[in-house]
Amino acid sequence: MKVIIVEDELAASDNLSYLLTKIDPDIEVIQILDTVKATVDFFSKPHDGVLVFMDIHLADGISFEIFDQVNINIPIIFTTAYDQYALKAFKVNSIDYLLKPIDKEELSDALDRFNALNQQKGIDDVQIQSLLHLIQTKPANFKQTFLVGVGDQLLPVKTADIAYFFIDTGVVKAVTVQGRSYVLDIKLEDVEEALDPSVFYRANRQFIVRREAITAIKFHFNSKLLVDVHPVCSERIVVSKAKASDFKNWMGT
Repeated sequence: MKVIIVEDELAASDNLSYLLTKIDPDIEVIQILDTVKATVDFFSKPHDGVLVFMDIHLADGISFEIFDQVNINIPIIFTTAYDQYALKAFKVNSIDYLLKPIDKEELSDALDRFNALNQQKGIDDVQIQSLLHLIQTKPANFKQTFLVGVGDQLLPVKTADIAYFFIDTGVVKAVTVQGRSYVLDIKLEDVEEALDPSVFYRANRQFIVRREAITAIKFHFNSKLLVDVHPVCSERIVVSKAKASDFKNWMGT
């Protein structure tokens, strides 16, 4: 089975590729795309893919923008943490909707569903309602506590107390709403995967910010945005032009 992955986070696409091959060694990932533009370009040409795994939030916009520009006539399984897009997902040839972090068993079930539905002409209303029920009953397992090393001990820091995460000279740090800074022995990509995306946003490669910590958003040159947070950060938090629209949509939800 030849599949295509549309995902802008390298760690997430690598993990999905790994899980797919563990479930079925015959699965071949023929293409990994990380932007709306790249996906439109790819599907504008002939290909031999039979299934797409697609994240909703991409580096340069929302993946639903893809369907306004090109026709994707093979089934899609959405892989995202944003369950508010479920209804819209099923209008664009989706057969399932996996909430991040992706569970191997649920991924396997989704592949089984694809294999079963692949023998049919399409998805009827009863099947859509069944899939929506599955979405609504899937728990979102987000990290509630981070263990941080302080001296010769480990301290639990509640995620609810963290204002933002950032990389400082190669080291990932968490800054609490009280202004305390802790070093985390984990990659920022793994931190992002563990967080509730309705609460935290990956502003750029260096920062993940909590919605409640944002005090101001300022226009910057070349359509970029500057984000002010509390506690104040000594580094500038810049949202790129490509992500500005997505960030504003996230802040408005």
